[in-house]
Amino acid sequence: MRMTGLAYKNFKSSLRSYLALIFSQAFTIMIFYHFQNIIYSDAFSVLKGFNARNIKSIVEVFSLVLGCFMLFFIGYSTNVFLTRQKKEIGIYVFMGLSNQKIGGLYMLETAFTGMASFLLGIVLGILTTALFQMILLAMTEIAVSIRFWPSLEPVINTAIVYFLIYLLFAFKGYVNIVRSSVLNLVMAAKKNEYVGQKKWILLLKAVMGVGALGFGYYLAVKEGGQEVMAYVFAAVVFVTVGVYLLFGGLLPVIFQGLAANKVFLYEKQRNLWINNVVFRIRKNYRTYAMVCVLILCAATALATGFAMKYRYENIVNSHDIYTFQFLTVDQKLEERARETIQKIDPIAYHSQIQVVFFEDSPYGVLAYGQVERLAHEIGIEFSLPEPADQETILLTFMNLMSLLNIQERILVKVHDREYEQIAETRLPFLGGALQEKISFYLVSDREYERLSSLGQEFYLYSYKLEDLENFARVEEATRELSSIEEESYTGRISTDPQKIREEIEWVKILYALSIFMFMVFVVAGGCIMFMRVYNDAYEDTERYRVLQKLGYDSGVLKKSIICELGVSYVLPFLIMAMSSRFSVHALEKMMYADLLQINVASVIIVLIVFLVFYGLSVMSYCKNVRLV
Repeated sequence: MRMTGLAYKNFKSSLRSYLALIFSQAFTIMIFYHFQNIIYSDAFSVLKGFNARNIKSIVEVFSLVLGCFMLFFIGYSTNVFLTRQKKEIGIYVFMGLSNQKIGGLYMLETAFTGMASFLLGIVLGILTTALFQMILLAMTEIAVSIRFWPSLEPVINTAIVYFLIYLLFAFKGYVNIVRSSVLNLVMAAKKNEYVGQKKWILLLKAVMGVGALGFGYYLAVKEGGQEVMAYVFAAVVFVTVGVYLLFGGLLPVIFQGLAANKVFLYEKQRNLWINNVVFRIRKNYRTYAMVCVLILCAATALATGFAMKYRYENIVNSHDIYTFQFLTVDQKLEERARETIQKIDPIAYHSQIQVVFFEDSPYGVLAYGQVERLAHEIGIEFSLPEPADQETILLTFMNLMSLLNIQERILVKVHDREYEQIAETRLPFLGGALQEKISFYLVSDREYERLSSLGQEFYLYSYKLEDLENFARVEEATRELSSIEEESYTGRISTDPQKIREEIEWVKILYALSIFMFMVFVVAGGCIMFMRVYNDAYEDTERYRVLQKLGYDSGVLKKSIICELGVSYVLPFLIMAMSSRFSVHALEKMMYADLLQINVASVIIVLIVFLVFYGLSVMSYCKNVRLV
């Protein structure tokens, strides 16, 4: 039989073993193809200028992240493929095949697996092109026409990226086989991730893991200025290292201690699975750590997506508080402005407040009591603490996010004095449009009286239209109220909510793509766990056969499998859930928002997906060890 025929026969006979590998790679290829299709598609051609550039940049960044992930994931999956081939490789050695021929056989069989993954991924991608764009547009609520027929460029780009990565690791496996001795090839199937270590080394790794994880958590929530980005990157490194060391040191120590406790061990027949859990953790700790990091990325990506949607809505709502505003020194303007607007469109509500400005100062000063009154008038919840005479509160605009997360207890100079900033708020008391142009400081009423005598006091009149269809007519009618004369200076701000929505459409694309990245990470994590459990089942077949001969009921053995695999899935999930609180808290700091509910929702969704993979793993494991 020729090498190609033999490779195809091996591939065909092992196809069921690699369905999880092929499916997971095909899913990643499908998502990468869809991202490429967005770049070359005219689906978002209706979004011009800033939106179009931002959307293209976002998709390119996500494609780069997905490409890096493919590099990592394909490297792991091809290594799993090589490990599963060790048994056949050992047989070929005794058949007299040289290392070069065995390596060539491995390359051919790997090529079949890679081609199957690519074809499945591309076919699924092409078949779901319209569906993907429809889901994307439905999530973003962008009304554009959809082109249902894909182009060739995304297929070519996806093929180039995938096969370059895949061939790199396939060639690496070939070199590994060629350079291996006969003994290594024969014994390779018995090797695993674990390298025997003394207990004091495990304890040292446990302490280092807890320390690295704790320091990573600290950096994730640490406040700062321009150095915050460095903190974030350092936190990612320390959390990743900490997770690796936890699985490599702390968890083996804990479960070894549980196994040594005879009371715990022999209760509820835990002796059937607890020692095997210790063995699996010490053997597969790198895999568990990898899965934990992947689902942590998934939970964070999902939380980021939800947070972006939440912030988009808040930005739009903050600009929708008022339709027209007049900042003037003319106290009599309020009556004229109200009459001019009401001739065309009813006013839903209006407000007025005094603001003090100082010469050559880019900020305004507000009285705490006036802002509290205004908030109650327009229906915004007011919970800001009342500042003392030497304290202030910063009133700024609702931005997407900021890396500068120092908010409180800093000194700021307002005109002739330094004040301690005790809080910062982005609530649109004065309207999102005005707060985006000018920052305001809230001071005590008594301090405002003092400052008003040192600066120029302006009147801010704000109006909300009842019917925005008359926006253009009202804007034209109020244009003549503006004045640049010093004695009657009047600045006018008009806010069209629809225009604001159009300017930040790209944020909704970011939200939708974050959801798809979540899907990639969580499916990859689940598939890796499934592949690991599937391979472990082959090693345990003889063990369960012996236990059945010793008289153990199949129901008892299935229960032990459920417990054993449950621990394998629960450990990465629990560490992920704890770590996600800190990663999402870092996001909270940058977005100045409470994302606890979003964090809990993202963790629950990951749990649901993991439960699906856990159920599939239990059924597959029981079937492979013949306990069906």
